[in-house]
Amino acid sequence: MRFLETKTHGILDYLTGILLILSAWIFDFNEGGAETIIPVVLGAGVIMYSLLTDYEMGGSYKISMKTHLLLDFLGGALLAASPWIFGFNDDVWQPHLIIGIMEMLVSVCTKTTRGTSGSKRRHASASH
Repeated sequence: MRFLETKTHGILDYLTGILLILSAWIFDFNEGGAETIIPVVLGAGVIMYSLLTDYEMGGSYKISMKTHLLLDFLGGALLAASPWIFGFNDDVWQPHLIIGIMEMLVSVCTKTTRGTSGSKRRHASASH
C-alpha cells in the first residue's frame, strides 16, 4: 500500500504547504476567521516540520518519517473536519475537506523510509 517515495512526498509537502497558506486567496474565502487562519497555520506547520524531517527534502533530520506522516495525517484530519468543528461550513468547506483528505491519503501511501540514494546523501553529508 505504501508506494510513494519519500522524495516525492517531500516535494508534495512544500507544494501543499504553499497551497494551504495561499488557499484562502486562491479559493476566495479570505474572511480572516477560522476558515482562513486554519489553512495558513497548518500550511506553515507543514513547511516547518518538513524542514526538520529525516528525508531527502529535509534540512536537519530531527523528525522521523513515521512521525512526519502521523503529523500529516492528523493535520489533514483537522483540516478536513475544521469547517464543522469551527462552524464555517455554511460559508466554505470544499477546499478544507478535499485538501485534508488528500493529505491523509498521501500520508498512508508514503513509504516510511527513504530510498537508498537519499540515505547515501544523508550519510555522506553527516560524515563531513
